[in-house]
Amino acid sequence: MALLAALLLLAGCVQVSAPERPIEINLNINIRQEVVVRLQQDVRDLIQRQPGVF
Repeated sequence: MALLAALLLLAGCVQVSAPERPIEINLNINIRQEVVVRLQQDVRDLIQRQPGVF
């Protein structure tokens, strides 16, 4: 019985190891265009609401 239990414990052995090189996540995201477009729309709306401001 003890031999069977030992075999069952050894049968499910899983080995986990860290990768040799570090994991690299490249987040090259260009958000400038979206910000400029939103600012342009906001300015357009402001000028239409208050044309004498500029």
